[in-house]
Amino acid sequence: MKNTAEFVTIHLNDDTTRLILDRKKYEDIDMDLAVNCIESRRKLKGKVQEWYDEPMLVFPAKLSAEQCSSSATGRYKAELAENIANTRNWRIADLTGGLGVDSWYFSKKAGEVLYNEMQSLLCDAAAYNFGILKADNIRITNHKVSPGKLDLILEGFSPDIVYMDPARRGEGGKKVFLIEDCTPDVLTIKDEIFARTRHILIKLSPMADISMVCNRLGDSCREVHVVASAGECKELLIWMDREWRGGSSIKAVEIHNDGSASEFTFLPSEEQLAAGNVSYYHHNTDGSMMLFEPGKALMKAGAFNLTAEKFGISKLGRSTHYYMTDDTEKAAVLKNHGKVFRIIETAQLDKRNIKEFGRKYPKSEVTARNIPMDTDTLRKKTGVTSGDDAHIFGLKSDYEGNLLIAAKPF
Repeated sequence: MKNTAEFVTIHLNDDTTRLILDRKKYEDIDMDLAVNCIESRRKLKGKVQEWYDEPMLVFPAKLSAEQCSSSATGRYKAELAENIANTRNWRIADLTGGLGVDSWYFSKKAGEVLYNEMQSLLCDAAAYNFGILKADNIRITNHKVSPGKLDLILEGFSPDIVYMDPARRGEGGKKVFLIEDCTPDVLTIKDEIFARTRHILIKLSPMADISMVCNRLGDSCREVHVVASAGECKELLIWMDREWRGGSSIKAVEIHNDGSASEFTFLPSEEQLAAGNVSYYHHNTDGSMMLFEPGKALMKAGAFNLTAEKFGISKLGRSTHYYMTDDTEKAAVLKNHGKVFRIIETAQLDKRNIKEFGRKYPKSEVTARNIPMDTDTLRKKTGVTSGDDAHIFGLKSDYEGNLLIAAKPF
């Protein structure tokens, strides 16, 4: 591993295709492994910067580097697990260790971590990397997760929490989204896990259907954390509690650049009840209005009506999940959960106004939602190029029809 790490450091910026063609020049190097490590390390730049900055680490699987947690979500998971365990020197078993990023972040909070991975190459790399990182509270096992194999994996380890990040690719590398199609199938082994620990934490794709996941996992599904950072919904975290029968709450989490997080927690029943309490936007001409665009976590969580009710703001339309307010204090709070724009002007969406907005704001960003054209079409019709003159929105209002809104960040 050391020779590979040194080779990767020297050739990190080289053309990997050329390295493969020139493999005979480096007979003492496993070139396929080295190229995988180079391409994986490049993917970790800015994603898990602490690992990228450590030149002696090796990353043998490019797919694992693509799918591993980022530093932001890794830290969040470790803090969540610590709160779930709610005890000193808690222990967690990571049954699907992969590259080891989650296990490493767990090790910073937990008393002891068990890392398990069925691919021996990843296991060997993890053992080497954890040594370089001086993560001496991680135990490593190399077994396939399947029914009846849990005791073999744990080898006497008694976890407070079992964590899984099931592989989301089926035959031929095709992406899958149903929880029962992932590997391992949580549905077939959850009862066996619950016989050995109270808590299970599962990472799922942000594309997974929250309601369907909760229904499939049953009454023990306690919380769903919808985690977003850097403008993207990154993952769903499902907390299952063997002793819980109180229904599932949903928590929309926006992780900010400074590492802090803003949370919006609700019950699905609250969202349904809030539908009757939503106020809808009527045109305001005094130029003091601000537009709120919910962040990716809020949007995925589906708190469309509660956002309006809890923050006391007006929704543009039943199916248009943008909101209006003239309250600067509310706007300041809303910035923690998405983007806020101060409106410059509003007009009806028609050919004349589209051209006029393009003339007034030639360098602008463009967004279209719930109108008879998509964002690319609206951008072409305005003729604008990317810039900071304004952000032009094409949005449907239930009361005002299809609108053009020019706005700038609040």
